[in-house]
Amino acid sequence: MTVAGLVLAAGESRRFGRPKAVVEIDGERLVDRAVRVLHEAGCTTVYVVAGAASLGEVSERATGPVQVVDNPEWPTGMGSSVRRGLASVTEAAVVIMVVDTPGIGAAVVRRLIDARTAGATAAVATYGGAPRNPVLLAREHFAGVSALAVDDVGARAYLAAHPDVVTQVECSDLADPFDIDTPEDLRRGGLG
Repeated sequence: MTVAGLVLAAGESRRFGRPKAVVEIDGERLVDRAVRVLHEAGCTTVYVVAGAASLGEVSERATGPVQVVDNPEWPTGMGSSVRRGLASVTEAAVVIMVVDTPGIGAAVVRRLIDARTAGATAAVATYGGAPRNPVLLAREHFAGVSALAVDDVGARAYLAAHPDVVTQVECSDLADPFDIDTPEDLRRGGLG
């Protein structure tokens, strides 16, 4: 059973002041870090949705197959990136990761893949019982997620509307799910 990775990295990050995908932490861009984490966890191909910033060199830095997916509709919000990304995925399932969560490592993604191996068709990482990122979706959910992915809503609306298919995977023992929205968030997280 193959599981792909999907990195949402198209936004311009207005609050941050520049696209977060190209922000470096310890000499590694956030987009390259997300691709590395997904490959280390066992994802086959990693699809990276690009928009506000050019990410062409991401495939040259990766340790596995990467496909950059251009999203010319990136100004409309994350929903368009989710739709573009899912439309590109050819594998049976995908782990969707947002680019601005540097506290998420390969162990979290592996735990989601293990849930898929055990039969889950939709799995969400939870931290202290609260659903966060990343999420895993089997192909059977792609169309439903895409239909509800609008503006700045990704898979959240679909997962909330279908709680009976969602497997919650506790990951608070593995990671801190904080996301970076401002330069201050980098400092607060001890990263900047």
